Amino acid sequence: MDANHLSLRLARVASYVPKGARMADIGSDHAYLPAHLALNGQIEYAVAGEVVKGPFENAAHEIKQLQLDNVIQPRLADGLAAIQADDRIDTITIAGMGGTLIAKILAADTQKLAEVKRLILQPNVGGERVREWLLANQWQIMAEEVLEEDDHIYEIIVAEPSIVPFTYNDRELKFGPFLLEQDQPAFRKEWLAELEREQVAIEQMKKAAQPPVAKIKEFEREMQMIKEVIK
Repeated sequence: MDANHLSLRLARVASYVPKGARMADIGSDHAYLPAHLALNGQIEYAVAGEVVKGPFENAAHEIKQLQLDNVIQPRLADGLAAIQADDRIDTITIAGMGGTLIAKILAADTQKLAEVKRLILQPNVGGERVREWLLANQWQIMAEEVLEEDDHIYEIIVAEPSIVPFTYNDRELKFGPFLLEQDQPAFRKEWLAELEREQVAIEQMKKAAQPPVAKIKEFEREMQMIKEVIK
């Protein structure tokens, strides 16, 4: 993979970035995503944020090598701290992290989201945590996608700020309001695997000297919900 040839996962994330966006890619690694968009004239400006020095240096090298210094600014910073006021960022992408970490990054610097019009989030796991944060902070989900690549299943969640009241029920938070309406093989595969993991966990808990009854019932409720969704 490089800036000219994105993975399927990043290509799908890129497809949700609006034309002419001023974006911040948080956890940018080699900056392949913003570089790809810049090379194809899809964005006006980008910040490639990295909290780890090695990946930050990779991003800076990639940007310089592709002569994109005038479009993409690499920044060594933690989460949304990579964004500065004069960047005028309107789109944020966060891809390739756990949902809990994505929610933590967003929650840590909410003032940086004041002018942002779109979040494109790709949790590797824990999509429910992302949706819970979006609901609590009035970001409405506008699109969702689930895809499989190299034996891994990924979710993409696209959200925009809303001044109109909305809500999601427990099932929508867990599975995704849009994903529930789609009949995608990757979605079924993801939750069948989760069903198997929870069944194994229950069997292990039941073998304990003092089985955690409440925890077992919680897992059984979740399993029932999964079965109803993928039946």
